[in-house]
Amino acid sequence: MSLVAEFSVPTGDFALDSALDAMPEMRIEVERLATHSREWVMPFVWATGGDLDDFESAMADDETVADVETLDRFEDGALYLVEWSETVESLVDEMIDRHAVVQEAAADDEWFFKLRFSEEQHLSSFRDHFGSNFELHRKYRASEPRHGEFGLTSEQRETLVVASELGYFAVPRSATVEDIAAELDISANSVSQRLRRAHDALVCNTLRIDGRDRPA
Repeated sequence: MSLVAEFSVPTGDFALDSALDAMPEMRIEVERLATHSREWVMPFVWATGGDLDDFESAMADDETVADVETLDRFEDGALYLVEWSETVESLVDEMIDRHAVVQEAAADDEWFFKLRFSEEQHLSSFRDHFGSNFELHRKYRASEPRHGEFGLTSEQRETLVVASELGYFAVPRSATVEDIAAELDISANSVSQRLRRAHDALVCNTLRIDGRDRPA
């Protein structure tokens, strides 16, 4: 059974150390891809939270970036196509050699990763590469059937859609939990539980995508 590991490493041990040091307000998120080609494991990078012109200059000067192209730019962020240096590509090779799939990757003052490994021994050997700079937050096995997009079960997604269609989320609200229950032919208590769990899944898989707790 595959193993999922969530961990962090210093930017200096992976990528964009000087760029993020120059622009500490910047937040980096990598578009998730499932591929075993080193050039296409993490080429698309979102940047938000700071001055984009300054950050683009900082990336151009960062030794871990071989080339960068702006694909889309908005008021609050931009999407870049990044060609990483050989130093970063060698670390990507480490992932590929250990049959790892990048599920999440983000950075600010450090890099956070969520990787799926086919075997636990692959995680152990990958961890050895970083030594004491590798901070494991948690690891777990997929003990339940895979959930759908944003971590929602099919029942949770159906309940959210029906709730929206009936006006449960409207202001003012035009439907009750009982209305949703009648539409789905389940109990009102079941609807409440599905809605709470669905909201939690959406928050965890969208707003808290780096998997770390909010600072105290």
